[in-house]
Amino acid sequence: MDRAHFMRNLWRWSAGMPEQEPESFGIDALRRSEWSPTFEQLMRNRLVLGAFRYGKLNAEFKSQWDRMPSIERRAAEYQRTGNLELLVDIANLCLLEYVEGRHPLRHFEAMDTEEFRVQVKT
Repeated sequence: MDRAHFMRNLWRWSAGMPEQEPESFGIDALRRSEWSPTFEQLMRNRLVLGAFRYGKLNAEFKSQWDRMPSIERRAAEYQRTGNLELLVDIANLCLLEYVEGRHPLRHFEAMDTEEFRVQVKT
């Protein structure tokens, strides 16, 4: 095992996940594999329709909207029903909040904490 392979797998081992083989780490392969074109297309379709209904991105009147309660309601409904459309709605609401949000403490800070790591079932 070379140093690069070891470093790439270090976090996986600490999370109790199996290691990945070196050939699966190529940046081009990861760019192809780590996305869902179907999910993106569903998001875009709904964003376009939303522009007709609610206004385009950064429309001035939209800045007063608090999207967090709607995100939380949809997450709870997804837990109850498993309807994938709700995940697309949540993603779009998160995108809109990212672009148009007015949170008084709004900022971007990369976090790598135990609290936000995905728990892997073995």
